Amino acid sequence: MSDVAAIHNLVQKRIELKNEIAKRIVGQEEVIDQLLLCVFSGGHALLVGVPGLAKTLMVNTISEALGLHFKRIQFTPDLMPSDILGSEILDENRQFKFVKGPVFSNIILADEINRTPPKTQAALLEAMQERSVTIAGVNHKLDLPYFVLATQNPIEQEGTYPLPEAQLDRFMFAVKLAYPSFEEEVQVVKRTTSDENQKINPLFTAQEIIDFQHLIRRIPVADNVVEYAVTLVSKTRTDSSLATDFVKNYLDWGAGPRASQNLILAAKAHAAFHGKFSPDIEDVIAVATSVLRHRIIKNYKADAEGITEEMIIAKLV
Repeated sequence: MSDVAAIHNLVQKRIELKNEIAKRIVGQEEVIDQLLLCVFSGGHALLVGVPGLAKTLMVNTISEALGLHFKRIQFTPDLMPSDILGSEILDENRQFKFVKGPVFSNIILADEINRTPPKTQAALLEAMQERSVTIAGVNHKLDLPYFVLATQNPIEQEGTYPLPEAQLDRFMFAVKLAYPSFEEEVQVVKRTTSDENQKINPLFTAQEIIDFQHLIRRIPVADNVVEYAVTLVSKTRTDSSLATDFVKNYLDWGAGPRASQNLILAAKAHAAFHGKFSPDIEDVIAVATSVLRHRIIKNYKADAEGITEEMIIAKLV
């Protein structure tokens, strides 16, 4: 299949995928769009939302529709790296045998990642970056495609271990999950209090998703679009000549080069999803908030004046 035909195929498959997910998930169109962008770009996502907004159900439904294996890890303060990576045990023949942990799956839901100490957070982040884990000196490759969706609860901050900026940077997107509208909540209540169980049909194989990930990386990008993305990221750095007074006033720290890379990769996926053969500046703007939201650090003045990350990004694009 030519790349042009493959793009048309991807557009059609995405529509079918969203219809399949909508059997179980009411609304949350934007969140689902961004999670799919992440999966097909080969990135990972951080989902920030209060409890009870069906984050687990959403990820489970997406993994079923994609035809991928799904595991959920509930992060707690006493969770050890071996609890997620796996460990070596002595079998009945007195031989060491490696028992794989829940990190060996295609889609991982890392629930409340900020509830566990840095040592365990780092174990998961190695798997995210390297797509492999090392146990007792032996390197174990993870199955591809590999996607980590970590959730954070923005309300309870007592007894948590916030992710360091360098580790937050590993996530391609930070997606905010809002409460459903009144009409959507009525639909949710009707669906979840009846005896019906919607069956989700798998629409992809693992190899198809990997092929689409390679297709997205092959999409050409014009120099002016790359320069726009790099300029946008440079504007967030307070010591840059491109930074405005607004940025210098309200930001302590800006985004690094990984933000520029993710802007272009996500813009390619966004363009492909909409049947375009090359991304333009509008595609970069469409993904800018999710890519930059967790990579810029506000100062106390911004907090005191109620300036949000979204407001700052809106001033930059």
